[in-house]
Amino acid sequence: MLHHVRAPTDAPKRVAAAPRQTAGELFGKTINLSGRRRFTSQRVVLYAVLASQGRDAALATARDALTTFSDAHRALLEGELSPAALGGELKQAYFGADRADERICAFIGLAQRALDAISAQARSAPELLEALVESATPLLSTLNKLTQIYEDLARQQAASAKRQLTSVMGDIELIAKHARIVSFNAQVVAARAGDAGREFAVVSGELTQITGKLDGLVREAVRSAVA
Repeated sequence: MLHHVRAPTDAPKRVAAAPRQTAGELFGKTINLSGRRRFTSQRVVLYAVLASQGRDAALATARDALTTFSDAHRALLEGELSPAALGGELKQAYFGADRADERICAFIGLAQRALDAISAQARSAPELLEALVESATPLLSTLNKLTQIYEDLARQQAASAKRQLTSVMGDIELIAKHARIVSFNAQVVAARAGDAGREFAVVSGELTQITGKLDGLVREAVRSAVA
């Protein structure tokens, strides 16, 4: 006699994998992070100045903005669209002659020291604040250039996706044409007598395979269109 074995009730549940982001979504997220980094860099400087004037909550706001800035920069250096992954102009901008990563990290360190000095009312606070203010304009220029690179890469990706979609649609048209020819032949065979049934089965099977390929290409075209 066969006995059914009941699975333990405390068995771990299978967690569904998160849907993979499309290239368009990834570039959109990257551009958003780059824009956030530009905005918060100016916010750090503004509220550092206000904090030095004794404005309420300005120091806390400046620290929050610096955290957001640092987190955005860290996120941009990781993942599928990081400078290391994409290479080329983006990697050169961060780690080449432009030294964007070095400039950004220097700003983070300077801002942290300035805010700590303002909080402690240290003698060095005015000097550090002045250095922070002076660093804001060249840093913004660097951040603007990086954002422009991300936007250019996004446009290139969109153009590539469009070319791919055009190619796929061409394949669909060729297969659809083939399917129509086979379908016509199947109708002719079906009209015959005798062994025509077996021939029709072969032709119909071919038609089924072709229409299956057609469906796959259609799905691929849809995915490319929304990427």
